[in-house]
Amino acid sequence: MTGAETLDFARESIYLLIELSAPTMLTALVVGVVIGLLQALTQIQEMTLVFVPKILAIFVVLLFALPMAGEAMATYMNGIAVRIAQP
Repeated sequence: MTGAETLDFARESIYLLIELSAPTMLTALVVGVVIGLLQALTQIQEMTLVFVPKILAIFVVLLFALPMAGEAMATYMNGIAVRIAQP
């Protein structure tokens, strides 16, 4: 494997990592900001209020994103297998 191929492999790995983690991270960010705004508007400063909606929202997003994530990882693994099999 040449240096260019190694860099290409690393770039693909980082892109896949971002692609797989983006839906959950963005969901947690949006839900956290919305709950924070609601807490600021209503002056309810309950620390546990943030966790339950955020966990539920992330769970729902994971249910929808897992098939896409599985397909992306399978495609990536097939590409790795092809690279390994090449002489």
